[in-house]
Amino acid sequence: MIEASQFVEPARQQGFDFWTGVPCSYLTPFINYTIGDKGLTYISSANEGDAVATASGAVLGGRRAVAMMQNSGLGNAVSPLTSLNHIFQIPVLLIITLRGEPGRPDEPQHQLMGQITQQLLETMEIPWNWFPEDEQDIGPALHSAVTHMDTSRRPYALVMRKDAVAPYPLQRSAVRANQQGSGHSHGQPVAAAAELSSRHDVLQELIARTNVIETILIASTGFAGRELYAIEDRPNQLYMVGSMGCASSLGLGLSMARPDKKIVIVDGDGAALMRMGNLATMGAYAGSNFYHLLLDNHVHESTGGQATVSAVIDFPAIARACGYRNVHRCTGFEGLSGFLESHAPAFMHIQTDGCVPHRLPRPKIQPADVACRLMTHMAANA
Repeated sequence: MIEASQFVEPARQQGFDFWTGVPCSYLTPFINYTIGDKGLTYISSANEGDAVATASGAVLGGRRAVAMMQNSGLGNAVSPLTSLNHIFQIPVLLIITLRGEPGRPDEPQHQLMGQITQQLLETMEIPWNWFPEDEQDIGPALHSAVTHMDTSRRPYALVMRKDAVAPYPLQRSAVRANQQGSGHSHGQPVAAAAELSSRHDVLQELIARTNVIETILIASTGFAGRELYAIEDRPNQLYMVGSMGCASSLGLGLSMARPDKKIVIVDGDGAALMRMGNLATMGAYAGSNFYHLLLDNHVHESTGGQATVSAVIDFPAIARACGYRNVHRCTGFEGLSGFLESHAPAFMHIQTDGCVPHRLPRPKIQPADVACRLMTHMAANA
């Protein structure tokens, strides 16, 4: 195990001063370190492909750049890596975490990608090496990366195993755009913490106001699904454990296949930002049974609380412009009843605080069993 500084500082000496990516718990020390260093640039990207493209732009501008991501998000980066970096010959250093490594217990959504990460890199003709876990290996690893990048003008990857980097505290979580005079003037009104409901309270109220037979709840990846499960595990609920940002698209397909059910999507700001183009698709195609609830606490909570850019985004205005029939905004759960009874497609934005219940459990039921249970439930209540 190494300290974040033991890699970042030698990398800085090699010119790597531009960092971008999507949080992963393995990457938290690096993200926290680069956010806290004013001499480094860190961009919190909406998805992994955008991280690669942003890093590539920095390289075109004369800087060395690093794009960080979880291997489960590597699929989002395949298009720019193969059709941007490869053909334009733009070298970017990739740090990719190996979730689902064979022989190491991990969450079910990482199982397949853990087996094929290296093969996927090789298929894309991206040479890779293991991320250094001893200080003496850092110099050679960086030398190999820089040599390849300078000679081939193409990306190089370091694959990071669990516990490769020691924890590093988050010293500040603010998005830097907010510190350059923009404030929140063009975003959403930001409520004081004392005015906000917890996600737990909102979800508890949502369960109380939704009928098991008539309503299907689709919870986004992360704490939303875990908290929904912890409050009450019902057969009409599905908890996304991967495919971040896809809950709304899944809900759209389900709502069109089952117009007899009220479909409620419980989304998060990080997930919504990752695939914000979905809002336009929902506005165009969603029908009278589609309800999109966005719980926004402005951070990637499950990876350490790094800020998303949601504080400068007016989600209700975007939903309205994308064609949602009814759009709601509040800081508590009091408006849930009106939202659920409004004409759909409907969108509701609720700012929540950053509180997480102590020892929040993960669903004990396996994803395939959740899907099978939901299908059986819908068939029985057609």
